[in-house]
Amino acid sequence: MPRVLLIEDDPSVREGVELGLRRRGHEVRAAATGEAGLAALAEFRPDLLLLDLMLPGMNGVQVCRRVRERSQLPIIMLTARGDDFDVVIGLEAGADDYIVKPARTEVIEARIRAVLRRLDGSGPGRPAVEVHGDLTIDRSALTVAKGGRPLALAPSEIKLLLHLSAAPEQVFSRQQLLEHVWEHNFHADARLVDACVARLRGKIEDEAGSPRYVQTLRGFGYRFGPL
Repeated sequence: MPRVLLIEDDPSVREGVELGLRRRGHEVRAAATGEAGLAALAEFRPDLLLLDLMLPGMNGVQVCRRVRERSQLPIIMLTARGDDFDVVIGLEAGADDYIVKPARTEVIEARIRAVLRRLDGSGPGRPAVEVHGDLTIDRSALTVAKGGRPLALAPSEIKLLLHLSAAPEQVFSRQQLLEHVWEHNFHADARLVDACVARLRGKIEDEAGSPRYVQTLRGFGYRFGPL
């Protein structure tokens, strides 16, 4: 089972989430502050980080940015308000998903599995390695290179790119992407998609404002190409 690092300052939430995940077989390390969580990161070596947005001192957005400076560890943010403006900042900082508190353990478990699930992007008849302009996508190794230089993509970014590039020129709505990439089978928050697209463009495009690969069709959604 995946090892989970939980950074949450509310004792009741921290203890409840930790106990629930342990009962489901996860090894969990919990910290009450961002500083303590970062200190535990290297020692514990988790598979995923559950990160509270509103932490005292170093907040969740700052922690997320610090983690992203050195790691593509999957990150799910915990927030008390789904409409909080800071959610957008957290997603832009590199979070892969977010959960509104309070949340049942089975919901948290499902989100963890969805974020960690490795997509088999090759499919029958698809080459394992594809070259699109100066972008090379290895669907077996789940790696991407631009001009021969490996790119560090977060899990949600690589999943989004794999899904879009599997059907060049096909337009996907935000809700379709939420269902296929994030596995949200309900009317979910489109901010997840938009923030992830912005981060992905910042890494694979020469000019994020004039995207060559991930293009927007206003009123419809996103597509890969044409190049």
